[in-house]
Formats: sequence, C-alpha cells, structure tokens
Amino acid sequence: LTLSVLPPEIRSQVSLAYLLARATDTIADTKAVPRAKRIFALQQLQNLSHVPELGAIAGHQTSTGERQLLERLEDCIVALGQFDEADGRRILEVLKIIVGGQIFDLQRFPGETENELVALSNDEELDRYTYMVAGCVGEFWTKMCVGHLPALRDWNAEEMGVLGMRFGKGLQLVNVLRDIPKDLRIGRCYLPVSQPSALLDPRNFETIRPVCTRWLDVAVAHLDAGWQYTLRIPRSEVRLRLACIWPIWIGLMTIARLRAENPLDPARRIKISRGQVYGVVVRSVMASRSDVALNQSHVALRAAAAG
Repeated sequence: LTLSVLPPEIRSQVSLAYLLARATDTIADTKAVPRAKRIFALQQLQNLSHVPELGAIAGHQTSTGERQLLERLEDCIVALGQFDEADGRRILEVLKIIVGGQIFDLQRFPGETENELVALSNDEELDRYTYMVAGCVGEFWTKMCVGHLPALRDWNAEEMGVLGMRFGKGLQLVNVLRDIPKDLRIGRCYLPVSQPSALLDPRNFETIRPVCTRWLDVAVAHLDAGWQYTLRIPRSEVRLRLACIWPIWIGLMTIARLRAENPLDPARRIKISRGQVYGVVVRSVMASRSDVALNQSHVALRAAAAG
C-alpha cells in the first residue's frame, strides 16, 4: 500500500530495495532448509557479491509470489544497474544492515519450536534488532527523499534521518508485540524476559503486563518521532505524506488493541481489519493538505494508543 503511493521519483528505488529485503527474509524463514545453509546464502547476498544457487530454497516455498521472487532474484540484482551510483549505494547499504539483522536472528534463536525457546538478553539487544530490520529503513528512506525531491532540499538530513530511524523502530516494535504468540512457538522471544516459556500460557499475561506496557510506551514514543517526520514533509508532497501517515495511524490503532486485549493469546491474532485500513486511507487523503485536520485525527488515535 505504501509503495504504491510513493512519489514516482523514488518509487522504483524503494520498491527494489523492498523486493531484495523480502527475498532475503524469505530465505531466512525457509525452515525446510538447514539453518547453516540459509545463513550461508544470506552472507553471500549481504553485499550482493555473489548470487547463491537458490533452487532448493525456492522449491520449498508455498507462496507462488515468494517462489518467483527467489527464482528471479538475479533479475532484481541486475535491475540495480538502472539507477545511478548514489541510489545503488543507498540500496546496498540498507540491504547489508537488514541482512545482518536476519543473520543475527538466525544465530540468536537457534531453535524452531517452543521447546527450544530463547529470549533476548536485554533492552539494548531488542533496540539493536529493531534498528537492523526497520530503523535503518527510515534512514534509507530519508536519504532517498533528500536526494530526489526538490521540496526537501532544506531538510537537515542528519536530524531527519534520526527521526526516520525512530519511525522504523516504532513500527517494528508494534510487529514484535503483535506477533508474540507466533514467535514464541517458533522458538523466539524478542521481549527480554527471564522466563520466556511462561509466555506460552495466556493466563500468565498479568505477570508480564508491565513489560508489554513499557515497550508499548516506547513504540508510541518512536511513532511520535515518526509524526514529527511526517509534518515536516511539505504539504505539496502529498504522496510522501500519505506513505508516512498510513503506517503510523495503523500502528497506533494496533497499539490501542494490544493494550485492551491479551497479546499472548494465540487464538486471537491482533490485527487491524481491511475496513479500518480503508478508513485510514480515506481520512488521510481528505486531510493530507491540512496540518490542523491531520493533527485532529492523529491526536485521537494517539490518545487511544497511549492508554
């Protein structure tokens, strides 16, 4: 949804970066292939110095789209040549960090089931992880915007890069907190807790509610930085504004539900409905050229997310 609305000046570059990251993520998640082989393939792709043979990994995909992506990964790499040197460098830089995060994930969580469950050790480890898989995308996005959109020529790229990094971290924290039940059952606990196996029982939620609440608060604070980022986009850049508004508002709505429900319950995946997403799109398009109108909607969503 976000890629489709991006300004044409940066849509192709960001879309290609997304495809490359999606391909490496698919490789990392293909459990039918030995972990060591997946890590080796990712290491080869980290700098795009060599395209490994991916036929075996592609053959294990149940999704037609993911299988075709791996089969045509070399085409994606060749497509880098259509961009100038600066854009190619930006794409390679962000891909290197993202793949580093995927390798970290595979090495940090050595199991594939709830019987091999491992938790991250501390807050710093979770913060580092959210940077590697999403915060770096905010930096990349900012560099691409400054490099191609004349309306942003007055941006302080370093300051906006920090806001963009926090924006990405906030979105990833929402994913982490929403996906706790699913991740636990594949051996991964991203929350730094001493007894991750206790989280397998939804009845134990009250014991870790303070931990979840604290990280939800961190996610809201990061999305506040994302909102600052969004309002600094000139009103003339409607497409770029919308591409930022949508994930922020959907993220805040998800946080509000996470506060109201039991996020450990595997039977109830917390997710915003398609109708709610369409509502976000309609409201944002109507208000996109008015900071006052945007803030009115944003304040209400943030208040619900803040609890």
